[in-house]
Amino acid sequence: MKADCHIHMVLDGEYWKAAISRHAKQPEDGFIRQALSDYQALGYTYLRDGGDRWGVGVRARELAPEYGITYKTPGAPLCENGRYGSFIGAVYETLQDYRVLVVSARKRGMDFIKIMVSGLMDFDRYGILTEPGMPAQRIRELIHIAHEEGMAVMAHANGADTVIPAAEAGVDSVEHGAYLTEEALFAMKEAGTVWVPTLSTIANLRKQGRFDDRAVEKILESALQNVSRFHAMSGLLAPGTDAGAWRVPHGSQTELPLLYQAGVTDTALQSGTRAIMEKF
Repeated sequence: MKADCHIHMVLDGEYWKAAISRHAKQPEDGFIRQALSDYQALGYTYLRDGGDRWGVGVRARELAPEYGITYKTPGAPLCENGRYGSFIGAVYETLQDYRVLVVSARKRGMDFIKIMVSGLMDFDRYGILTEPGMPAQRIRELIHIAHEEGMAVMAHANGADTVIPAAEAGVDSVEHGAYLTEEALFAMKEAGTVWVPTLSTIANLRKQGRFDDRAVEKILESALQNVSRFHAMSGLLAPGTDAGAWRVPHGSQTELPLLYQAGVTDTALQSGTRAIMEKF
């Protein structure tokens, strides 16, 4: 079983606007088929998409069985107006708006719900996120609504102040998870949350000339230490490259060596991957 538990088929590892424009009128089958063929050649049998509002992940799910791949997608990630994620997701204003989107996703046969509850890492400044996290109570409400509709929840979440309430609300997986405290790691462990740390999105930025390498190295060191701590707690970890993100092409082989560097074993990754496949 070879899995990548976090990809974005709509993106290509280069400039995101150009990648999205490829699919602006309709999903580009040629691109999708080539990516699926590449994953097949590398031995992948399970892919979990982070979503997009153009239906690229949905189309990839339709085509994936031809390549012997199980493909899961949320459709579009759900983003609160004014917060990070609106460039790729479906935007809502109120909790009622959000509930409507969740119900629609369920009725359209989407595999899970993805919520965006934080910004990104500022790769030039260690310890800084691009925007404040969503309030804890709102995070809990989003997860509760999705679970009420029988949908698993993937959360884009950086910072302990978003991960703790997400885990306490029973979020099924946390994606990225920068700058976590011992309390946040313990909360995920106790909740049985699967953490997909997407280390490639940090490590692949080194020596590219775009960001301060000193900051990037420090961010990566922090992430590796937290992954090591979570593994020592017997927390659930699964491999996900965030393929499609800048300098992370589809089929990237960078994630497993980084997880091994943090001391994570194949046995642990198999457990985490099985948990993802069961939840999603």
